Amino acid sequence: MLTIDYSLLGIKDGERVLDIGCGPGRHSWEACRQACCLVYALDIEGGELARAKGMLQEMDNQGESRGQWILVQGSTMNLPFKEASFDKIICSEVLEHVPDDQQSIREMARVLKDDGVIAISVPNYLPEAICWKISREYHDCPGGHVRIYKTGELLAPLRQNSLHVYATRRKHALHSIYWICRCLFGVNNEKALIPSLYHKFLVWDIKTKSQPVRWLENFLNNFFPKSMVFYAGKNQK
Repeated sequence: MLTIDYSLLGIKDGERVLDIGCGPGRHSWEACRQACCLVYALDIEGGELARAKGMLQEMDNQGESRGQWILVQGSTMNLPFKEASFDKIICSEVLEHVPDDQQSIREMARVLKDDGVIAISVPNYLPEAICWKISREYHDCPGGHVRIYKTGELLAPLRQNSLHVYATRRKHALHSIYWICRCLFGVNNEKALIPSLYHKFLVWDIKTKSQPVRWLENFLNNFFPKSMVFYAGKNQK
C-alpha cells in the first residue's frame, strides 16, 4: 500500500531520492520502479532494513527495477548526509514516532536541494484521536506514536524551513476503520474475528484494485482519512 502519490512527487531519471523510515521498503520499491534514480532507503531499525533488502532484491531479480538502491541505518533527527544531497525526499508515517519532529524537519530541509521536493505523511487527527482514546496499547508501546497532529499543524514548521506546500492529499479512509476495529478488539490481537475478516478485505482490495472500492474510499477520504500527505518544495510559493 502506497501513501505517496508519485505523480505529485515527480521523480526523474538521474535523481537522488531519500526514503526516510523506509520500513519494509514499499516506497523505495516504487521509486526504483518509476525512474532510473538512486534511492537511499533509511531506517533506524536493522530488522526493517533487512525486510527492505529482501523486497528490493526480489524486485531486482524479477527485472522490475529501473533504479538502484542503498540501505542506510540512521535516525531522521541526525541524517548522515551532506547538505543539499537529495532531489526528492519521502517521509511517510514517521514523524509521529520521533521524539523531536521539529529537528527531523530541519534535517530533511538541510539535505534537500534548493529545487528539491519532499512528501510527508502523518496520521490524520480524528481517527488517530479515536484510536488513542480506545486503546492505550495503540500508542503507549516501544516505537509507538508519541503525538497526534491537528489539521495544518505541520504547515508552520515546514514554512519555517523554507518548505512551501503545493499540494495535500487525504488517504486510506478504509484503513481508519481497520485500526479502530483493532483498538476495539485488542490492538495486539490480530486474530480477533472482525479485524481479521476486515484485514482480508483490505488485502483483497490491494490485490484486485477494485474500482467500486476505490470510489468508496475516495469518497470517505473527504471525511475520515487515515493519513494526510503534504507535498512541498523549496522553490514553491
